[in-house]
Amino acid sequence: MATRSNSRSWTFLTNHAHVLLVIASTPDVRVRDLAQLVGVTERTALQIIDDLEADGYITRERFGRRNRYHIDRSHPLRHPLEEHHEIGALLQAVSHEGAEPDPADL
Repeated sequence: MATRSNSRSWTFLTNHAHVLLVIASTPDVRVRDLAQLVGVTERTALQIIDDLEADGYITRERFGRRNRYHIDRSHPLRHPLEEHHEIGALLQAVSHEGAEPDPADL
């Protein structure tokens, strides 16, 4: 029987998906904080934000020196195997959106 490795050499979701998850939970997140949460450089985080904005997944709104991000949850996933699903379904599936409360927390 194989043992589970503690190595984090790969994950099921891409950095683009991780950025969307952070933005979904914190729409006014600073790029510095976003990069730290995802585990990428600030430059990479900015490139991912640019990619997502260029393809219509997010929009940016300026508030003084900060940005607020809005996700188009009806936008389809990019890969042909998943293009019949919307981003909103992915976000809901892998986040705590719409999750039933844990009875221990009540």
